[in-house]
Amino acid sequence: MNYWLFKSEPETFGIDALIKSPKQTTHWEGVRNFQVRNMLRDDMKVGDLAFFYHSNCTPPGITGIVEIVKKGYPDDSAWDPKSKYFDPKSTAEKPLWYMVDVKFIKKFDRMITLDELKTHPKLQTMQVTRRGNRLSITSVSKAEWDVILRLV
Repeated sequence: MNYWLFKSEPETFGIDALIKSPKQTTHWEGVRNFQVRNMLRDDMKVGDLAFFYHSNCTPPGITGIVEIVKKGYPDDSAWDPKSKYFDPKSTAEKPLWYMVDVKFIKKFDRMITLDELKTHPKLQTMQVTRRGNRLSITSVSKAEWDVILRLV
């Protein structure tokens, strides 16, 4: 099993929006970074778990857990000229971008803030705590996963 951290702005799509989604499941579309695309396409498997992280807010932090319920498949929002994620270089025949489906598992009683992650001695090398990290999805080690679960 792999572990991940998925960032989303709560104003755009927060954990509460996922809870209100049909079957508490949605596709995670709109990723336009090749490194993250490769993770979505090649590395994520059904049953993997991810932290749901609210970004670009005050404070940012981990709000809950989701599960990957459908492995990577072409992101068709790239083919829709009306979509904010449209990319004319991506086609159904040669998809450039990928997405996965995630299902709500748990909302934490409190947010584990980025400041808390940064100051925890066992989480200081976690990708999300690194200066300049802008990736919308990052991997999380099993050790990091376990430490964060103990903080909840």
